[in-house]
Amino acid sequence: MIRRRGILWLLRGNSISLVSSSSLSHFIRPSRPIPSHPIPSHSMEALQNGNSTVATLHDGIHSCKLTDSLKLEHQFIRVPFEHYKKTIRANHRVFEKEVSAVISALPDLSQDDAVLHLNSLVSRLQGLKRKLEDGSKVEHLQEQRCRARLDHLESAAAAAADGDNLSEWNNTRLKRILVDYMLRMSYHDTAAKLAESSNIQDLVDIDIFHEAKKVIDALQNKEVAPALAWCADNKSRLKKSKSKFEFQLRLQEFIELVRSENNVRAVMYARKYLAPWAATYTKEFQKVFATLAFTSNTGCEIYKVLFEPKQWDYLMDQFKQEFCRLYGMTLEPVLNIYLQAGLSALKTPFCYEDDCPKEDPLSQESFRKLAMPLPFSKQHHSKLVCYITKELMDTENPPLVLPNGYVYSTKAVEEMAANNNGKITCPRTGLVCNYSEVTKAYVS
Repeated sequence: MIRRRGILWLLRGNSISLVSSSSLSHFIRPSRPIPSHPIPSHSMEALQNGNSTVATLHDGIHSCKLTDSLKLEHQFIRVPFEHYKKTIRANHRVFEKEVSAVISALPDLSQDDAVLHLNSLVSRLQGLKRKLEDGSKVEHLQEQRCRARLDHLESAAAAAADGDNLSEWNNTRLKRILVDYMLRMSYHDTAAKLAESSNIQDLVDIDIFHEAKKVIDALQNKEVAPALAWCADNKSRLKKSKSKFEFQLRLQEFIELVRSENNVRAVMYARKYLAPWAATYTKEFQKVFATLAFTSNTGCEIYKVLFEPKQWDYLMDQFKQEFCRLYGMTLEPVLNIYLQAGLSALKTPFCYEDDCPKEDPLSQESFRKLAMPLPFSKQHHSKLVCYITKELMDTENPPLVLPNGYVYSTKAVEEMAANNNGKITCPRTGLVCNYSEVTKAYVS
């Protein structure tokens, strides 16, 4: 077959016929892109070693695929590690605070008073001991979680050598990814049940997302106290990342006081909580403070937007971003990242046409939306998929062209002819022809 200006030149015996390429365009499906990773050198060297060639090449490709896949496991290790560090810092702060309080109280006491206060000091230190023991248990559990995840990733290398074990390992990873997606979508109970039934509690972050859920639920109810408490717990790290989330929470509290027409309390609140931020965020501070001259139903667009309910949605989005940044998580669920990696190899202009076959994942609106920011895949060879059987047309099942220009697979045409005394009916136009009238097509 030769292509010239949108026309396909088909060989028909010793003659040549013309068929519009638009008739074939509905069936042309690009092939998968060529893998970007090189074949390992040790696999190439094995090409001269007879029967070991296929096994070595197969193992090399599996190893490369596994290595590429593990690059997405960064947050799988970092999240529990960050949580572990946070717990250690919290326990250290408790220890320093209690010990400093005890030591600072001693010089102010006379010898007689020291004896009298000895019991209270001992009681306080015993309370500190209990706190440290509880904190040590939490640290130990988080240490086990980090170790379990390292062991899980290390087992991937051994599993790659065994097809059955690799399948089991991939199945576990799939469940991890699903749990992560459910937690991000607020299906916490379902995620917990899946993790428990699969015995992967140490491989997922249910407790961390439960912490975030409390803040998100409070913001949905227009309450900022849990979010402010979260900011206080992570103050040093938020300050290090130059986060303005706490300032935005304080602004919203100020707005709510103005909304309730409690201007005196609003001014007092601003002096106490907003003034320290004024030098850093001068414009935002001035804009919000000016709302004292307006009411919540003001028609002035500049200030009207500050009273809109969507400000709470904005705070929830900001919290999610800060939360993910704090623990080294991706903003997108890991499931979306994996799906986009696969969709990038399937996305073609044909996927967005009305007659895209339902077998194509991109025929569904949810997948189309997910693939929207992705570029079209680079294809080096074309594919034909039979409209009837949905099977690939290749040298084993070559395409056949009907007199009306529509193309179907040899398997479909022969089966149709066998069931209808050599007659073939085009399922889309209703044309009836003999099997002898069809022509073999060649795809370049």
